[in-house]
Amino acid sequence: MTRQKIRRALIFFSLLAFPIIMWYLSPVLIIQAASEHIMNGSFFVFVTMFISSMFLGRVWCGYLCPAGGLMECCAQINEKPAKQGWRDKIKYVIWTTWMLAVVITFILGKNDVTIDFFYMTDHGISIADIYNYVIYYGVILLLMVPTLIHGRRGACHYICWMAPFMVIGSTIGRFLHLPQLHVEGDREKCISCKRCNRVCPMGLDVEAMVQAQTNHKCTECIQCGACVDECPKGAVKYRVFWGKQNNK
Repeated sequence: MTRQKIRRALIFFSLLAFPIIMWYLSPVLIIQAASEHIMNGSFFVFVTMFISSMFLGRVWCGYLCPAGGLMECCAQINEKPAKQGWRDKIKYVIWTTWMLAVVITFILGKNDVTIDFFYMTDHGISIADIYNYVIYYGVILLLMVPTLIHGRRGACHYICWMAPFMVIGSTIGRFLHLPQLHVEGDREKCISCKRCNRVCPMGLDVEAMVQAQTNHKCTECIQCGACVDECPKGAVKYRVFWGKQNNK
């Protein structure tokens, strides 16, 4: 379980650092920067997420996301699996609307295109003014509510504006036949103990995917490896897939 201890330590540290890094993940600040033709920190962070996901899927969500750390804390209050299905599509509507806003704002913006990674920060720190904590706690509340009401990582499933970058990037990676890290299930070894389901932070039915051998195609999997570490028979494991293999 050493990997899971390290993973939790990383996302909880990221959560503690959220007041420092929040603007680099902001969906609003990138629109403001676009109106001035500025490529700001969040622009480069989102591009990095997109490119890295072509090879690593949603590893960011499992190991580095401060919102993930917050929601895993909330899971101590409501640990039931969040309902999925059509609800998972809400985040794509949010993302599409947001991306259109960024593009239109940039087209209508003024000034020459410049780069300012630390745009609107105070020496690189996002929340340096006490009044900005109103925004900070508002974001915290926005992320907590879906999880407290609907279950494990509800905000990841329903409203996360970053997840679509990684889902799209991973899909493109498969199309281009790039090597990708995935979780693989072996139904011959599976004893249907469902321990993988109980430990999955995203509340996924891992056992069902093992039986169908579709783990590597799941867009909601965050590659955290909790199921890998919990499985007593080694029926779930990490593997690097190539696009051609994924289509078998």
